[in-house]
Amino acid sequence: MQIFKEKEALKRTLNTLRSEGNIIGLVPTMGALHEGHFSLVKEALRSSDQVVVSIFVNPTQFDNPEDLDKYPRTLEKDLELLKKAHEDLIIFTPNAVELYGERVTSEHFNFEGLEKVMEGRFRNGHFDGVGTVIKLLFSIIEPHKAFFGEKDYQQLQIIRKLTERQQLPVEIIGCPILREDSGLARSSRNERLSKVHREKAAFIYQTLLKTREMFGTKSAEYVTRWVENQFQNYPFLKLEYFEIANTKTLKKINRKRKGNQYRAFIAAYADDIRLIDNMPLNN
Repeated sequence: MQIFKEKEALKRTLNTLRSEGNIIGLVPTMGALHEGHFSLVKEALRSSDQVVVSIFVNPTQFDNPEDLDKYPRTLEKDLELLKKAHEDLIIFTPNAVELYGERVTSEHFNFEGLEKVMEGRFRNGHFDGVGTVIKLLFSIIEPHKAFFGEKDYQQLQIIRKLTERQQLPVEIIGCPILREDSGLARSSRNERLSKVHREKAAFIYQTLLKTREMFGTKSAEYVTRWVENQFQNYPFLKLEYFEIANTKTLKKINRKRKGNQYRAFIAAYADDIRLIDNMPLNN
């Protein structure tokens, strides 16, 4: 396993590998690695000759400084786990100045409205930060493929739009959500949950399952009201939003239309810890 903190040294190594015909796969992470991340690494290993895992807590995608401060940082443990996962991984662990230069700030992007809904409504500037760091990583690593989890489905669609609008030669591959035994979507934030909240947060998954079941016979408006009522009567979680949206445009729907695909999106707080999840509602 090779570990790089400096981008120029990493670029030299990757240029050599690329010149030898190797397919480079990238798994961008913010560390605090869990089984969800390793499922992305496994998928990358299956379809790439060389996999790069980046570990970088990106400050520009946090609109809440306290959330950034509390974000778990477990680099030594992460490196040990990655070494066990595959001995030939390349790890990129830059600091903010190495990645951004002296001015750690976001570029502004037009994602054709994808950035204005759901997470974009509640996290000011979040997707500009995501777009900026991904564009920087792509410019340094120049991967042929990049792997992202569907738990952050809105982010996945935005990164696809980024590569389209910026004409970046990277194949974006979405990977299924990995869940804990309870159904709770795996997330680095789960480690901050109390035992009780971690158990009770499975309510999010249970609600999504019921939503999918109801969506076959009930209207989107009816299902949305039902979800909101369920959370009002559940003392362990506070619902921030629930939306049923078109899978491609992420626009909230008023009525179902034949031939369209829909997905349910949810964000809720367990104490002060924000959790998100989503689920396809039709094929």
